[in-house]
Amino acid sequence: MDLRIKGDQALVVGASDGIGLATARLLAAEGAAVTVVSRDATALAAKAAEFGATAMPCDATDAAAVDALVAGWDRPLDILVMAVGGSQRSSFEALTDADWQRNWEFNILATVRLVRGFLPALRRAPGARVVLFGAASARMPYAEQIVSNVHKAGHVALVKTLSAELIGEGIRVNAVQPGRTVTRLWTERAAKLAAEEGVAPEAVLARFARDIPLGRFASAEEVADVAGFLCSPRSAYVVGQSIAVDGGITRGLL
Repeated sequence: MDLRIKGDQALVVGASDGIGLATARLLAAEGAAVTVVSRDATALAAKAAEFGATAMPCDATDAAAVDALVAGWDRPLDILVMAVGGSQRSSFEALTDADWQRNWEFNILATVRLVRGFLPALRRAPGARVVLFGAASARMPYAEQIVSNVHKAGHVALVKTLSAELIGEGIRVNAVQPGRTVTRLWTERAAKLAAEEGVAPEAVLARFARDIPLGRFASAEEVADVAGFLCSPRSAYVVGQSIAVDGGITRGLL
């Protein structure tokens, strides 16, 4: 499918690895002029070179760094993708105020800063699209991930509210909620659990896959395919949605 984004200016934040990288590659393959952002400058430069993207290192949790990134952007922005976020496994009682604040910065405030900073550039592009990555845990909280569960649920409210405010200016905001996906986060977690249990990492991943109706983890590319559609004019009637790409693991009606 031609996404009709050839020549569009696209900025993908969190693009040195995983779903963010897969999304950036897809947009570039579809003809967009892609700029990738990540705090890991070395990994970012290497990945960007693979598919002709421009690399702009930035830590999205650093307000001054975000201001510098925004100041260095001098053109309309058709597509903004935010693939920043994460989780912290812990019981409620073990979490400190600093843990809550750090996760808030990562999961919510980084996105707020980037969208707010690039609004002028988005306004200069007709029919700009913003795609944010949340998580399936927003609709089905995972055990021992309370801090992430709370913030990911707030992410849904952010998308709904922001989309209502900006659609009058022709800027569409939507989100993708990945479920269990083969990314570095999961491979590292599987390796850690495998070492503790004396089993192979593949056995750990297979165990977690049993909860998924589809019976397997997603690939980063499968999630990126949905994000690419939301970045495209082909999704012109989709506004304010947080779309689960989770193999059916989220079983709630809402």
